[in-house]
Amino acid sequence: MSETVRLSFEINRVSLSALRKDPEQFLPEMRLAAAVKWYELGMLSQSKAAEVAGVSRSEFLASLSRFQVSPFQYGADEITDEAKI
Repeated sequence: MSETVRLSFEINRVSLSALRKDPEQFLPEMRLAAAVKWYELGMLSQSKAAEVAGVSRSEFLASLSRFQVSPFQYGADEITDEAKI
């Protein structure tokens, strides 16, 4: 059985309005943005990032392009090195 933790924080209304999001829209967007960034940094796998974002893995992968993040966690050098093997 998975344990969940409830987190809360405060954000200034001006900041929230600058993002053009209401609180109900902001939370899933923030979860997705954090998950995408952590995936991009190599801190989370695709499946764990999707879990953090609260979406399916396929939805997470589809969202990566909106954030201009590659679904591949390999750099050009790593791909070239693997191709040589």
